[in-house]
Amino acid sequence: MRPRRIVVLGYMGRCPIAGVIWQHLHYLGGLQRLGHEVYYVEDSAHYLYNPNTLETSEDYTYAVETLRELAEAFNFRDRWAYCARFLNPPQSFGLHLSRLRELYTEADAILNVCGAHELHEDLLKCERLIYVESDPGFEQIKLDQGDNDNYGYLGHHQTLFTFGENIGTKLFPISLHGLQWLPTRQPVVTEFWKTEGSPAKDAVFTTITNWSTRGKKDIAWQGETYLWSKSENFLRFIDAPEVAGETLEIAADIQDISTANLFRSKGWRLASPQQLSLNREFYRHYIQSSRGEFTVSKDNYVRLNTGWFSDRSACYLAAGRPVITQDTGFTRHYGGDRGLFAFSDLDGVREAMAAINADYATHSRAAYEIAREFFEAEKVLAFLLERAGI
Repeated sequence: MRPRRIVVLGYMGRCPIAGVIWQHLHYLGGLQRLGHEVYYVEDSAHYLYNPNTLETSEDYTYAVETLRELAEAFNFRDRWAYCARFLNPPQSFGLHLSRLRELYTEADAILNVCGAHELHEDLLKCERLIYVESDPGFEQIKLDQGDNDNYGYLGHHQTLFTFGENIGTKLFPISLHGLQWLPTRQPVVTEFWKTEGSPAKDAVFTTITNWSTRGKKDIAWQGETYLWSKSENFLRFIDAPEVAGETLEIAADIQDISTANLFRSKGWRLASPQQLSLNREFYRHYIQSSRGEFTVSKDNYVRLNTGWFSDRSACYLAAGRPVITQDTGFTRHYGGDRGLFAFSDLDGVREAMAAINADYATHSRAAYEIAREFFEAEKVLAFLLERAGI
């Protein structure tokens, strides 16, 4: 494949928390390693979140400085832009707006990562818009309910990809109404997560999650409500530490005191996610210094049997840290035993933890091997571009 000019559309300036930043950096790093000329762009009318003040506003200062620093650190200097569309006229930082408009017409492809970017007249001049969905189920339900605006938005993209690897198969219950969704997964530059040696003796299984997401994208379909949240499933498996015989740690902002105390009484340690969210290096070190990850999945991913897998869990695997996670149907494609276990009940939690503790070194190596085989950014993105005809 000859080098291509590729634009990654994202929101790591608009929402500059560590997990979001790493998710986007894997796309940039993987495409660079494939030899492409890669640009990162945010060209949006959305207001911006500042993780220091916890406020959303028109103040783009933090976003611009964040993108400038990332561009220096990750080799896309002079190939980034933040354009504030809520200003009149729009104001662009990094690339000038005139250059940005040229880029849209010159680009061989524009990747709308997480499908989080609104489209406007300038962007629609590109003939190779590629949609990458990271939250499967929500868009498919909206389409099944006759949401014509959503159908039109998706229709502006030449190719649709989804982390829901079971979508379009008999395992997924929702009609696709003529749209073709191609399976993909989170690319991970394993070099970013390379970890020497074993974790400390007192290391525990951890996870990082946003606790207060209920209601944001909950959706009703065929008489049932599907929740865009992990909190209910964490409560469902609150006895996991006792069953596994292990202390488990969750970095989450559980503001309800009674709920937080309930977790502590069940053998969980609670860590503050604030510093992890603010600093991508703290986030990476937290994963690398963990014994592994124990986590659940969002309700809609599980009950719709999407085949989704977490971008954060893929980072644990790349660090050589085994993962025990709630089953969404992903084991049809990879994992399910050494290094990566799926559970649907507490017996599954017990069995997975016992297997890992019986031979941690083997499962640590297997975790890294899974990351290399199934999530390595160069493989994932080369296959994505090939199927998109790029």
